[in-house]
Amino acid sequence: MKPTTILFDLDGTLLPMDNDAFTKGYFKLLTAKLAPHGYEPKQLVDAIWAGTAAMVKNDGTQSNEEAFWKKIAGIYDEKMLGDKALFDAFYAKDFNEAKGFCGFNPKAAATVHTVKERGLRVVLATNPIFPAVATQSRIRWAGLEPEDFELYTTYENIGFCKPNPDYYREIAKRLGVQPEECLMVGNDVTEDMAAASIGMHVFLLTDCLINKERKNIAEYPRGSFVQLMQFIDTL
Repeated sequence: MKPTTILFDLDGTLLPMDNDAFTKGYFKLLTAKLAPHGYEPKQLVDAIWAGTAAMVKNDGTQSNEEAFWKKIAGIYDEKMLGDKALFDAFYAKDFNEAKGFCGFNPKAAATVHTVKERGLRVVLATNPIFPAVATQSRIRWAGLEPEDFELYTTYENIGFCKPNPDYYREIAKRLGVQPEECLMVGNDVTEDMAAASIGMHVFLLTDCLINKERKNIAEYPRGSFVQLMQFIDTL
């Protein structure tokens, strides 16, 4: 079935980055913001990872935001919930400094605009472990605007994470399309190529390739943004 909808990953796809370097820099900014309020850096980072794991395991019965803060509350009791405004303030302002840990590829935004001009629907299928305000910032770092996407997933608006196939099913359901009408474009073999398991077309962007499980990628259409457009033409 010819795709009507293109799903783009963000980190490492539209927004070039070394995930480890970005995560290290992001946590450094976050702990600097929270340390004056009584949060020991290592304990805070461990808690964030635990909250992230809770989101990855989420089964859709609650939002990822709810899963995250429920886990955090179990670690810090009610103190962290009372300080949630500090996190909101961090993501609204200080988080923007993390742009320095990312690269920039003008072909990313150009590709999004080109596929829209062709009449295709465009979705930002970024792993929804960040609040909307942080996701909106990262979209802008890539040279795009939130309004460029019909839908972008955040920890507030969905209850699944990659590589859970239900994450992709939920997106298709919300758009009112069949999985076979969708093409998922991403750089992570495990997380993004999981879309193929429900019948979506996939394309592996190799500029910032992540293949932690060392899977054979020969089965996937792959390459740069130029090769992505050529692949879309073949479909």
